[in-house]
Amino acid sequence: MNARNLLMLVCLGAAVLYAAGTPANALLVLEKEQNTLVIVDPASLTIVARVPVGNDPHEVAVSDDGKTAYISNYSNGNTIAVVDLVAQKPLAPIDLGALRQPHGLEFDGGKLYFTAEGAKVVGRYDPATQKIDWVMGTGQNRTHMVTVSKDLKTVLTSNVSSGTISIIQQGNTQGGPPPPGRGPGPPLRGPFPGGRPGGPPMRGPQQDWIVTNVAVGHGSEGFDLTPDGKELWVANAQDQTISIINVAAKNVTATIPSTQAANRLKLTLDGKYAFVSDMDGNDLLVIDVATRKEYKRIALPASSEGLLMAPGGKIAYTTLNTRDAVAVIDLETMKMTGEVKTGRGPDGLSWAARR
Repeated sequence: MNARNLLMLVCLGAAVLYAAGTPANALLVLEKEQNTLVIVDPASLTIVARVPVGNDPHEVAVSDDGKTAYISNYSNGNTIAVVDLVAQKPLAPIDLGALRQPHGLEFDGGKLYFTAEGAKVVGRYDPATQKIDWVMGTGQNRTHMVTVSKDLKTVLTSNVSSGTISIIQQGNTQGGPPPPGRGPGPPLRGPFPGGRPGGPPMRGPQQDWIVTNVAVGHGSEGFDLTPDGKELWVANAQDQTISIINVAAKNVTATIPSTQAANRLKLTLDGKYAFVSDMDGNDLLVIDVATRKEYKRIALPASSEGLLMAPGGKIAYTTLNTRDAVAVIDLETMKMTGEVKTGRGPDGLSWAARR
């Protein structure tokens, strides 16, 4: 083999290795108009791979081990796409059946929480059993985004068209008699975890999920929970305001000005600042959480949509939909320091840290 052929072989091998390798820490971007998931190396700001993810992908969440991505197929769909991030290939999607229009996603405690606007519910999928193991209705219109408290006992979701936030908490309700017995027939054989049918009443409180809908502003969509879990900050796009909810008291404690058309709101990891994207303007709004006043506006080359705070607390990302790019924000200087050019319609963002 001559030197030229050897060099070509080495270069080809390096290209294949680069194309096949997902970094241990990866930025994930959904190209909504191209129905693809983009895997980005955040160190070099280069695209490593593109994976097809089904029709109209909106949000993306990642498993605890950083090896699997889940993508909601919005529009009139009823599936959640699944991607093997290591092999960079699509897996069999999750069929949600009658739970249509999935949107918001969050992976916590080994399970995937999702919203389904068409059914007005929040649900939970267990990858271990490959089954939906919990569904809770909100009774509200356009149940959109979702987040979960650290102890997994509180689920919060925004209802865009109803202008509300649903606080769904695990609690106790008073015990009562069990369902009536079956009537004549052979004796029932246990065990009966909830009490023997037709037997004595159940004693003590029983666990249940309690839904409280808190009125905020019109177009409530993007939101984030403070690191201590005490407050929920909600962006109301149509009202151009932000509602601040006391989660324990389940009420709005303050309403402050926002951007023209707030799409997403994310708090820095230290909880000091709230970032608000604007679909109608070219500035990224930064609010001082302690004073609840505007701290700064970061100039961008286009309007912003999706927002992500990277682990480490030094970098934020926001999608520039009309520019087909993702902006990199330095949280120390509060300035845009770079960008990743993507395909059409970048929107949902997530971070994959492989373990």
